[in-house]
Amino acid sequence: MAERGVRISDPRVMRALSHPARIEIVEYLNDTGKAVTATECAEIVGLSPSATSYHLRELRKYGLVEEAPSRGDGRERLWQGAAGGLRIDPEDGGPAAQDAAATLADLYLTRDLERVREWFARRDEEPEPWRHSGTIMGARLLLTADELAELAGRISELVDPYRMRDRQEKAPEGARRVALNLAMFPEG
Repeated sequence: MAERGVRISDPRVMRALSHPARIEIVEYLNDTGKAVTATECAEIVGLSPSATSYHLRELRKYGLVEEAPSRGDGRERLWQGAAGGLRIDPEDGGPAAQDAAATLADLYLTRDLERVREWFARRDEEPEPWRHSGTIMGARLLLTADELAELAGRISELVDPYRMRDRQEKAPEGARRVALNLAMFPEG
């Protein structure tokens, strides 16, 4: 199975990404593959264009976003994701990388937990098919390390055809953005 995304192991890069707006910017650009201005990006993350421009420049320093080709007249500065995704992997980075990865993981988990809470708060307002198709699932498994890696690969293969970046231009009518969060890890 091919790994999706660029491996990030440098604690400086992880610290640069460790800001909620920066995470949203990188995810949006990587998920959609779009090239946007700082002003367009500001609307997505809810910041001013100048604050968003600052975050984009910082993200560029660490190779997380890049300037995109102009749309025509060259007066606009366009930004795009530098990869189709990111993999945070502090292995071999020492204690600084482990600490930076823990901070970044906490930001992601806090954000994702808030998204789950928001879903449950508005669930009854959703149309019937959406109300019952969203789910939170948990399971306790008994696996070897190789089986866990195999399972993760199989799940990734199941998800690949539905990735927003590859599907947004040809998605069926009624398709919506859906958050998928999956954590598989050995218990203590």
